[in-house]
Amino acid sequence: MNDKQDPDGREVFRSPGAVVVWWVWLLFAVGNLIDLAIQGRDHLSLVAAFILLFVTGIVYVTAKRPRIVAAADALTIANPVRGHRIDWAAVVGADPTDLLRVRCEWPEGNETKRRIIYSWAVHSSRRREVAAELRVRRQAQRGNRGGGVGLFGGGAGFGGGGFGSLGGAAGGSADSAPAPESDALRLDPGKVVATLTERAEQARLDRPAAQATAPVSTWDLTAVAAVVVPGLALLIIALV
Repeated sequence: MNDKQDPDGREVFRSPGAVVVWWVWLLFAVGNLIDLAIQGRDHLSLVAAFILLFVTGIVYVTAKRPRIVAAADALTIANPVRGHRIDWAAVVGADPTDLLRVRCEWPEGNETKRRIIYSWAVHSSRRREVAAELRVRRQAQRGNRGGGVGLFGGGAGFGGGGFGSLGGAAGGSADSAPAPESDALRLDPGKVVATLTERAEQARLDRPAAQATAPVSTWDLTAVAAVVVPGLALLIIALV
């Protein structure tokens, strides 16, 4: 999901599927908490309520919170319980690994420091990449078979360059189309990498890499509390 760019040039990237999971779980949890509040009167109901709150905290930090914010002044990566603010001039590359990998580099004294920061907001499935490679190979194979067979043994008219090529192109077009399953709920890693690369390159043109500053990482206390507080409460209640 790429939230609409605002006038300041700020773009937000997060997984549409993860956002859907968050809202579905939130509606489920709220409905069950209301039911427990109306009908629950025993210790088991209290335990169930705090289990719902604990799981809600986990879903919040793993599904709702992770995002990438590409602003004019810096790149911000929000992970489940930590946030990373990165100077654009320090971004030297981004790679769509299992989790999006942002490579950072900045000067510190007479040394060049390097660091890799991963984003939980962007996932890249190796199985999907393999499936795409197989589709490309099938397209090439069909194109070769179609181009090599002519209606009159490869002669003029309906020969190798006629229906055979057209059939190969049509088959390739069908195979090369993106897989429809869950594409609407998936954040395209390639688009995110392209956006971050473009912004980082522009930043290096405006300001030399020698002026890059180190990334700043902080703990998000709200995210930590969302998991720790109901978790501790659940432990205490379960032991009572």
